[in-house]
Formats: sequence, C-alpha cells, structure tokens
Amino acid sequence: MYKKLFGQTAVYGLSSVLVRIFPFIIAPIVTKAFGPADSSPFVDWYSIAGVITVLLTHGMETSFFRFAQEESIDKKTLISTCSVSIISIALIYLGLGYVFRNELAVAFETPDQVNYLVIFLFILSLDAFSTIPSAILRLQGKAFKYMFSKVAGSVVYFLLVIFFIRWLPKHPEGIFGLKYDPQLGVGYVFIANLVQSIITLLIVGKEFFSFSLSKFDFKLWKRIMNYSWPVMIAGLAGIVNQTLDRQFLKYLLPPDEARHQIGVYGAVYKIATFITVFRQAYQLGIEPYFFSSFKNKDSHKTYAVLMDVFVICSCVIYMGLMVNLQWISEKYLSNPLYYEGIEIIPFVMLGALFLGIYLNLSIWYKLSDQTRVGLYISVIGASITVFINFFFIPEYGYWASAMAALITFMSMMVISYVWGQKQYPIHYNTGKIALYLVFTITCSLVSFYFFRTNYIVGNLFLLLFIGLVAYKEKAIISKILKKS
Repeated sequence: MYKKLFGQTAVYGLSSVLVRIFPFIIAPIVTKAFGPADSSPFVDWYSIAGVITVLLTHGMETSFFRFAQEESIDKKTLISTCSVSIISIALIYLGLGYVFRNELAVAFETPDQVNYLVIFLFILSLDAFSTIPSAILRLQGKAFKYMFSKVAGSVVYFLLVIFFIRWLPKHPEGIFGLKYDPQLGVGYVFIANLVQSIITLLIVGKEFFSFSLSKFDFKLWKRIMNYSWPVMIAGLAGIVNQTLDRQFLKYLLPPDEARHQIGVYGAVYKIATFITVFRQAYQLGIEPYFFSSFKNKDSHKTYAVLMDVFVICSCVIYMGLMVNLQWISEKYLSNPLYYEGIEIIPFVMLGALFLGIYLNLSIWYKLSDQTRVGLYISVIGASITVFINFFFIPEYGYWASAMAALITFMSMMVISYVWGQKQYPIHYNTGKIALYLVFTITCSLVSFYFFRTNYIVGNLFLLLFIGLVAYKEKAIISKILKKS
C-alpha cells in the first residue's frame, strides 16, 4: 500500500515540482529585466487569479473525488455533471469579462492594462476547462499522463518567456517576423502563460470530451453543490489569506509606493515556493487515497504516520532554506532593488509551513462530510488577514502582510486540530511534532539573525535536526531498511 501510495505521490510530486519550478525560475528573469514597479502588474493580476479560479471550479474537483467513491453513481454521469457545471460558469465569466473589460480595468485601478486583463480572462477559463480532465487522470491513477499534461505546457511557458524577454529585445530587426514591443513589457509573460494553458487543455483533450450534455444530472448536481459550496467559500477565504494581501497593498498605499512594494513582496514570496511545491505534491498524491481508504480500520493510524512524514519533510525544507537564505535570496532575486524584502522571508515561509499542516489536518471534516467546518475556519482566518492588513499596511507595508499570513495560518492550524480532535479524533504524535517544529523554528531563526552568512554553523543545525529525526524515527527507519 505505502509503496504504491508514495510512488504515485513521487510522480505527482515531480510534476508539481516541475510545474512550479518554471515560474520560480521565470521570476528572477522578470525581476532582472524589470524593476519592482514595472513587474508589479505580473504580481498584481496573478494575486486575484486564485479567487477567480475558486469561483470557476466552485469546489468541483474535491467533490469529484468524494462522489467518485459512491458505487451507485455512474462515473460518466459524475464526469458530465461536474464538467458541464465548470464549463458553463467559465464561459459566462469569459463572456461578461470581455464585454466589461474596460470597466473592470478601471475598477482594478489598471486602466492602461486592458490587454493584460483580456489575456488573463482566457488563461483562467482554459485552466478551468482542464480541471475535471486532470482530476479524471488522478482518479484513474494515470500519474504519468497527468505529469506530461502539466510539464509540457510549463516547458513551453518557460521557453517563450526566455524568447520574449531575453532574446527578442536583443534583435531590433525582429525574429520570425516578431519585434519586441517595450510597451507590452511584462505582458509577454501573460502571452506565454496563455500558450501554456492551451497546450495543457489539448493534452487532456480526450478526458475533456468525455463528458456528455445528456448525462448531466441536475439532482446529482444539487447533491454535489451542497457538498462543494462550503469548499468553495473556504477556498475563497483561503485565497484571501494567501494572495489578496497584494490587493490591500495596492489600495492602501500611495500608487508609486504600492507598485514598488507589490513588486518586492511578490518576488520574495516566490522563495517560499519550495515549501508550497512539497505541500501541493503531497496533496495531489495523498488526497485520493484519503477518500478511498477512510473506511479501513487502520486508516487513522496511517493518517498519523503520514502527518509525521509531512512535518519532517517540511521542517527539513524550511531549515535547509533558512540556513542558506542570504545567498539563495541574492542569487535568486538577481536585482539589488529587491533585496530589502529578504528580511520578511523567514515569516512568509513559516506561514507556508503552518498552512501545509492545516491543510493536512483539514482532512477530518472532508472525510466526515462536515465541509462547513472548513468554511468557518477559513472565514476566521480571512477575518484575521483582513483586519491586520487593513489596519497595519498603511504604516508597515508588506511587513504587515507577511505577519498577517503567519498569524492567520498558525491560528487556522490550531483551530482545526482542536476542533478535529473533538469531532473526528485522529491520534497524531503531537508531542513529537511540536518538538520538531520548535527545534526547527528556533535553530532557523538563530541561524538567520546571528549566523546569516556563516553557512557552516547554519548547516550544522540542519544536520543536527536530521540526526534528531533519525533517532526519534529509528524504529520506522529500521523497518523500511529491512523490507528493502
């Protein structure tokens, strides 16, 4: 069981790493080519992408996995019902967005970026179309096709960004009939992303066309929506917690200062990608397993072991980044104009770590069909985020956003754990997990503030933590080595 589970997780993990690594690599290309103010549209528009994506998919992906476990539901009917729901909403969004594109650009205080907005409309619509086809591949265990669908588009995205931003400006006469337009600037990144979305949808075309309008079941759709709407609202609240702080910066700071801070904050936030990638890879591989195994008598023990694994790996990634943060940040940002943001990275990454633990804890209310709990917790988190950002950004700028994220995700993690232990008890190894977290956070902050450029001392802390894990987990490690 574990071999298959971690094997699939490894494949999904590789795809998630590759998909995330290209935007991660693209970011320093953008920061090197454009200053914080010029790169801010890239950060600004993509900070609202999550909200729109959640609305377009309205919890259908999670619901698809949940209802796929009911043998009484015809799979073709389920696929068609979920697909038609997403496609309909996406087409309405695309049509209305295009008709009112000028008004929307003014509302977002970007009247000179209508072209970006139009490209953005198509990117998110195409991505929504790919949601259920990708979920079908995951459900069927076609991990390698899923990986190909994600990676192929990402490779093209990366190459196009290189072509548009690095190569094209060096050839005033143009390449293949194309000439660099300085007025478009960072908009070339949007064009590259649009091509990526098209390629991804083409690869999953067979799965996309597996739906049938005649198979749409309104009664089933109402059941699914009853399950999914709390997931959607929770998702919206989660996006508020994760990305909408950029919008607060835009509206609460003077225009020039806002563009600068959005650019800096968005760039340094990318360094937390390593933790985010691992979290997403884990979820992609594990979530279908959670739903398919929750009736097994030993499932709770398995969930506890998997939480241990997740926390250990997250701590190693966090500490590994922290003890090498200065040189990694300077190398990655590639532009001294962004270096001022390095100071907030420890807190941004710690927030990402707590968010990962919260998302793992949240499985209890999904398995017990209490998705409204996720809604309540996320709304609490969003309230904290809005309060801190609204009242403290005018004075502290992106520092307020970073601390808001940290406090929010820590609060959500604690609330979910306490609530879950009362409603759906899973006996996690809380003492051991707390030890790992305290050790990791303490050593990481000591390294950053007192030995920032002494990488020998910092990496000794990391080795010490790995030694602690090896000692505490020696029984499990011994079993694995014997089986191998």
